[in-house]
Amino acid sequence: MLRRRLGKKRLLAIIAVASIGLLFAGAALAASDFGSDRDRRLANASDDLFGVGKPVAASSTQSIDAATANADPTKLITLAKGLKARVVTTTSGANTDMMAFWPNDSKPTHLITCNEQGTADPGVQRINLGTGATETIVTGTTACDPIRRTAWGTIIFGEEAGNAGQLYELIDPLDTTGVTLDRTTGVFSGGVNPQNLVRRDVIGRLSFEGLGLLPNGVLYYTDELRPTNGRPGGSYYKFIPDTPFSGTTPIAQLSDSPLTSGAIFALKVGRRSGATDFGHGNSTGQGSWVPACNSVTSVPAPCSNVDLGAFAATIRLTGFYRPEDLEVDGPALRAGRVRLCGNNTGIEEFSNFGETICVTDGTVAESLANTAIPNVQLLVVGNPQFAMMDNLAQQFGSANWVINEDGDQLQGNNDIWDCLSDGVDDDLLSDGCVRIATLNDLNAETTGGIFNADGTKYYVSIQHNVTGHGVVLVVTGWDF
Repeated sequence: MLRRRLGKKRLLAIIAVASIGLLFAGAALAASDFGSDRDRRLANASDDLFGVGKPVAASSTQSIDAATANADPTKLITLAKGLKARVVTTTSGANTDMMAFWPNDSKPTHLITCNEQGTADPGVQRINLGTGATETIVTGTTACDPIRRTAWGTIIFGEEAGNAGQLYELIDPLDTTGVTLDRTTGVFSGGVNPQNLVRRDVIGRLSFEGLGLLPNGVLYYTDELRPTNGRPGGSYYKFIPDTPFSGTTPIAQLSDSPLTSGAIFALKVGRRSGATDFGHGNSTGQGSWVPACNSVTSVPAPCSNVDLGAFAATIRLTGFYRPEDLEVDGPALRAGRVRLCGNNTGIEEFSNFGETICVTDGTVAESLANTAIPNVQLLVVGNPQFAMMDNLAQQFGSANWVINEDGDQLQGNNDIWDCLSDGVDDDLLSDGCVRIATLNDLNAETTGGIFNADGTKYYVSIQHNVTGHGVVLVVTGWDF
């Protein structure tokens, strides 16, 4: 109809002009770069999305000297607009890593911390939040890294020490001081109340890093290993207690802990063809929990100091590149579901930039009964600017994930990133991340970050910093 009214030559001219217009529009869109535009929109909306003002534009390349850092430790870090840092202590262990609030997340009086050094250095310490004073609870651990407060009123902590790493449990951490561990025997002695500590052989041996603990005593944990000569790397494990915790008050003695006996299962991703398609190339999707040991039946083995790394290699478990911190998703747990998110660092030097994954495991009841089908999905994919994810913490209220970077500084110093949870869009990835902090120390990293109960205070350790001693800061100023 249009051809008859306009004539063929005129119609072709209109089509040609329209085509040129589309070509220029496409070129303009390409020149603007949609990805960069998305990043600008995230930054411009950072107040609403992340509760901070203008994000930090780029990684710092500054490296301040020890005198400057000692005079004002907050100069070790540059923060997004609106955020501010205050010194909690400068007397903790030089490699203070993960931390737990005591006695609760709402009104804590202390931080109970792991120090990632050798057996002659402090292993577990307590930091008075009112005074900043630091006291050593136990010495004799090696590479103490993950630490958690339990629902039954104890502290658990582990060693990132290969297949010699152990998990320990502590009761009454404010009244346990100066104790020494013999790692060969697992015996604690000396100091004040050494009987308040015990080694939990039932959890097995590995390079402990992530601890995702449910209130009933179900424990998810990771082995911080990298792939070596075809060995799959670090695997994910799950401990189910024989006697779950169901109380509301702290236990009176360590023998009442749900971590006294139970069964260990290991994550194997891949369910096709009778669950035989596991292995390299299959690290996301549905999987299963493979029995590793059982305290009651001793099938396939008794849970008595099992070398879980050797078990993983023998049955070719799904492996990841250095699994790190592991955190329970708070909103999911409050809804009765189990979801844990954790980091696999990768190795930035060789362009493996790391990732954040999330594992779902059904409802709390299904997790305990081990009847759910675990499902692994990516949340954050690393890149040259945001690489080697280490610790992470979920902020109450926003449900955002704040992630510490442990890179090789190929693009500047290490940073802290704030990542949205996944929204209602089609993919399962975070809806975007912004840089909220960068270190002004080339060799330092931030680690152990945790939020208080309402998400207004973020405590973080500046590890390996230029001063040579521990520095713990608290960051405030989020506006939601």
